[in-house]
Amino acid sequence: MKIYLDNAATTRPNGRAVQRAMRWTEERWFNPSGLYREGLEVRADLKEARTYLCSRLGDPAEISLVFTACGSEADNQALFSFARRGNLVISGGEHAAIFAAASELKNRGIELRVAPLNGDGSVNEEGLLSLVDDKTSLVSVIHVNNETGAVNDVNALAAAVKKRNPRLYFHSDGVQAFGKIPYKLGAAVDLYSVSAHKIGGLKGVGGLFARKKAYSVLHPYIYGGGQEDGKRSGTENTFGIMQFRFAAEAKFAALAEDYARIKGYRDSLREGLDQSIFTSVSPENGTPYILTVSAQGLRGETLLHLLDDNGLIVGTGSACSSNVKKRYSRVILACGRTEAEADGILRISFSPETTADEVASAIKILNGCAAELKKRMNL
Repeated sequence: MKIYLDNAATTRPNGRAVQRAMRWTEERWFNPSGLYREGLEVRADLKEARTYLCSRLGDPAEISLVFTACGSEADNQALFSFARRGNLVISGGEHAAIFAAASELKNRGIELRVAPLNGDGSVNEEGLLSLVDDKTSLVSVIHVNNETGAVNDVNALAAAVKKRNPRLYFHSDGVQAFGKIPYKLGAAVDLYSVSAHKIGGLKGVGGLFARKKAYSVLHPYIYGGGQEDGKRSGTENTFGIMQFRFAAEAKFAALAEDYARIKGYRDSLREGLDQSIFTSVSPENGTPYILTVSAQGLRGETLLHLLDDNGLIVGTGSACSSNVKKRYSRVILACGRTEAEADGILRISFSPETTADEVASAIKILNGCAAELKKRMNL
């Protein structure tokens, strides 16, 4: 059995949550838009799931949730709904779903402004604030950087940018934060994207949280039957949504315990790596779920395949960006790293299923494979 440490890309579905959700394929499989009793019952189930998920971020009376097919869809809906005039401000550490959507908006005439990063991948606050003016319509800053694990204080950033322009909307991609780090959304955060499969949910389910003011003017870009209060047409994936709700319940119930244990795993792995080969890119105060390192003088992709052959699965950065033909990570370079450092990037990411024995074995495999590759290259 291989050791899986690429949980920032996707997690194993929570089996208990899958079993609990099977009721919505075997008994309660009806269309939630149906006006008959069974359909109304399923609609009530979705309402309960929506209320529960909103309660994890704040008061459900103040936050609404639109279910989407993924975090990328939620990111896109936020940007295309609110960056409709003036300028759009994002950080240089955004997920590809934000960066690509922002680039498309630029092609449509919206001025795009990109804030610089600090060395750990967090946004430079002074640089961000300098880009905001009275023509800024939307600011989007990722909560947890998916490549370095740096955590941005989005509540404080949202409040700060709104002091400069109270009319703008603030969005954050919370895909790597939801269910993993303790927080509640501040009142200045208007929009927040999440994805089920990052916390033991199924692929094909995501969501966009919106405060009431933002929700009232949120634009759909999938039209049809008017599902999700007209914000996202298409019959809801009731099985996937209910499984997401149950997976989230399990994650939040153990959030503090998992956070402390996984932080110990991350720190042990960081300390156990051969310091003559591996340099840490992730900050000490980042999420414990992600440890990104650079293997000096080695290609991360080549090392990844060697690790895979030896029973360890890790990543080289954003999984969504692995389909794009590129050599160096845009985010890693924006952190001020050299191309040589960016070439050697490995992203190691944990889940509550990770064990201490797996971490100990991973350290040996990482050090052994890196040493072997250096020897092959006569380094």
